[in-house]
Amino acid sequence: MSQTLYDFSAQRLNGDEQRFDAYRGKVLLIVNTASQCGFTPQYAGLEELYRTFKERGFVVLGFPCNQFGAQEPGDAQTIAQFCQTRFDVSFPLFARIDVNGDNAHPLYTWLKHEAAGILGTEAIKWNFTKFLVDREGRVVHRYAPATRPDELVEAVESVL
Repeated sequence: MSQTLYDFSAQRLNGDEQRFDAYRGKVLLIVNTASQCGFTPQYAGLEELYRTFKERGFVVLGFPCNQFGAQEPGDAQTIAQFCQTRFDVSFPLFARIDVNGDNAHPLYTWLKHEAAGILGTEAIKWNFTKFLVDREGRVVHRYAPATRPDELVEAVESVL
């Protein structure tokens, strides 16, 4: 039996374990984030997307990662405070993880396999790579870090 999104769980920033079957029936945008990246202002757009569509069953899931230029060096409290004070983030944020390499979180190993990047590579290239997941837990599309959240409105609407 192949894995689905709902087979995974991850630790939230507050330390609680979050099972992904809790998101069954929702449309998700899963993003690896960083607080000190050139793409960090995308937090504002991600929050706007979340607020626009959350009543229709859309959730953004943010996964801080320090693997690209050490741009997420803070601990959970520092990350939470930054996201809250700078961008008023209300979507779920998770504990810092690895998205590539031997210690990659199993969710990201699965996501990368389901939706390979350019030229078929599975590796995440940089912060703010985005995966759009439909209500059945299937990866619909992978978006590059430079793809701004406001460019995803039509894609999100099409799977809602």
